[in-house]
Amino acid sequence: MVRVLRAGLRAIQEAAEVVRSGGLIIYPTDTVYGLGCDPLNEHALKRVFRAKGREFNKPLPILASDIRQAGRIAVLEGPALELARAFWPGALTLVVPKRPSLSDLVTCGRPSVGVRVPGLAFTRELIRACGGLLVGTSANKSGHPPPRTAQEAIQELGREVDLAVDGGPAPLGKPSTVVDLTGPEPKVLRIGAIKPELLMVFLKPGEG
Repeated sequence: MVRVLRAGLRAIQEAAEVVRSGGLIIYPTDTVYGLGCDPLNEHALKRVFRAKGREFNKPLPILASDIRQAGRIAVLEGPALELARAFWPGALTLVVPKRPSLSDLVTCGRPSVGVRVPGLAFTRELIRACGGLLVGTSANKSGHPPPRTAQEAIQELGREVDLAVDGGPAPLGKPSTVVDLTGPEPKVLRIGAIKPELLMVFLKPGEG
């Protein structure tokens, strides 16, 4: 079974080393437990799809340590930048145009990417140690509920990863809210930890 480390400096150092070498990790976020790898490493990305039993037409979300790092792979302008500044760090994933530096494997050939800066300080430090970006898909088999604890994640994917970090139960225990900003009108794709009505002032600035 996979080696497990408690969240702390040693876990950050060892998990970052695994990610930089092309490995997979289970790690805590503010929402649920994530399955992470280097989003710029195509071999590692393919391992993520295989580990989850995920179809290659379902894009992978990316977590960033801060807005500047998110801007390396995502175009954050206008309403997207306003939402990012208002709700990051936090449980809001923004679907925006991707930059050419990001592999089409992450986005399954689509011109957009889902990105967010997580609210948990430990997670941001971990991502920073990994280079500023980390795949942020939930650590479960496709179609299964997202895990709230390291134990649940290990039960799902323990045989598929190289290291697991246990940071206790995820504070929010539910996935992020996802907003697609690539079309003519913003669209809420998933209602999660942030209620859509809190976003309305940014999504519909001309109304009210």
